Amino acid sequence: MNDLRHWSAHLPVGAPDGFDLPHPGTLAGAWTAALGAEPDRPLLWGSIGGGPARWVARGEFLDRTERLAARLAGAGLVGGERLLLSGPSTVDLAVAHVACLRLGLVVVPTNGSYREAELAHVIADCTPRAALVGHDGWAELLAGLDPDLLVAQLVDPFPDVPVDDGTAALLDVSLPGDPAIIGYTSGTTGRPKGAVLTQANLLAGAQSVRVAWRWTEVDRLVLCLPLFHMHGLGVGLHGTLLAGASAVLQSGFAPDDVLDALDVHDATMFFGVPTMYHRLADHNRVDLLGGLRLCVAGSAPLAAELHVRLAERAGVSVLERYGMTETVMLVSNPFDDDRRPGAVGIPLPGVDVRLADGSDGPVGEILVRGPNVFAGYWERPEATAEAFVVDPDGGDPWFRTGDLGAVDDGYLAIVGRAKELIISGGFNVYPREVDDALILHQAVAEVAVAGVPSPEWGEEVVAWIVVADGHDCPGVDELRAFAQDHLAAYKLPRRVVAIDAIPRNALGKVTRHELRVPD
Repeated sequence: MNDLRHWSAHLPVGAPDGFDLPHPGTLAGAWTAALGAEPDRPLLWGSIGGGPARWVARGEFLDRTERLAARLAGAGLVGGERLLLSGPSTVDLAVAHVACLRLGLVVVPTNGSYREAELAHVIADCTPRAALVGHDGWAELLAGLDPDLLVAQLVDPFPDVPVDDGTAALLDVSLPGDPAIIGYTSGTTGRPKGAVLTQANLLAGAQSVRVAWRWTEVDRLVLCLPLFHMHGLGVGLHGTLLAGASAVLQSGFAPDDVLDALDVHDATMFFGVPTMYHRLADHNRVDLLGGLRLCVAGSAPLAAELHVRLAERAGVSVLERYGMTETVMLVSNPFDDDRRPGAVGIPLPGVDVRLADGSDGPVGEILVRGPNVFAGYWERPEATAEAFVVDPDGGDPWFRTGDLGAVDDGYLAIVGRAKELIISGGFNVYPREVDDALILHQAVAEVAVAGVPSPEWGEEVVAWIVVADGHDCPGVDELRAFAQDHLAAYKLPRRVVAIDAIPRNALGKVTRHELRVPD
């Protein structure tokens, strides 16, 4: 890893050394400054207070964040403490997220499809002081996992807590280096780790795409991505608020709902994962995408064939980009120049990229650095040290993405992963976690899970199993039903392959790259 090849590529706007963050250098402070003017200007469309969807203006949104922050402070929460946050993509969720960051709390965005074991790990790992949740049964579940956890509902939390008029003095006082989010991400070994992103990290990530994608206050985004995921939260919501733009929040993806919103709300932007674009491409109203200023794809590779099909059917050149939980956004196809199918583009403003020397010709592990790159893993000093490479020229260290890349004419393409991580439908799936759930089935003697390319999902989760003596091979529906109480739905296998033996190396480690789906 000491021999690094620098990837010299032009940047869409500016250069890493000249990338300035908006005053005061914190995400919460920059939001307040951006949204302080024109209080009646529409900001977010969605459900608020449990009622029907409507437009919430800038002034009302900021007022609601201040009132909620006052309630949180009145409940005894102080800056630096962790708060688990999860719920449907509503204005209530956005208000809670912003209120927490304005108060200096550290938000732990949590996937609403997590099961008890997954939640137990998050709670044990980062020991949150409180939780705001909007899913049925979660308040009781979390209270059972940690009796000391202060749990409240997203809609009208802590209604009986007296509000101190002095809370305003506590808002927007975080420093750029203060932790703001702990995002849990799966790696190739061990349990999911919490990536600690500071106020400045998140601001840099949002500012880079705001500049590169020419994002302004006149833009309107249809946002159906979940607000626990970096794509929906760190790019979609954070970027909207920083630009002073507006967004239509949807609690999930339904092609008709998305296309209706594009039309009814005069949208200019849509962000989605390849799975969404795959379904939109075959819709009889896909031409509505062609009327947008910008369509962005990410979280998983967008097939070149799908990129071409969308161009032919909708007249839209989808802009593909590349980022991670630990780094927000890194690379993007340019807004003005050629958007190349199969490539994720060129470095975003403020981001520097290198390829480590690889054993496969021009291919190498992608290394990155910049103000957007995270501070480290929560209470995992060894994992943090392993994730970074010392710069041989004495500069800032480089983060190892675990992804393998190749560069052609200045454009980066992701050609594989050094890690075993599966990305299905834009979500990370850790194979060992699925292995551990499936092995409990009585008909499974051995199991190994890996991802295989899928035009719809990016990758599909496939389980290779050695059938236990005296049993028939279980079908995929049976295995999914068996594991659904242990795993989120996106982690469940979509195919099952029976094999005689799991491939292993001399040390007994599963060699997942040798697993093959029969023709």
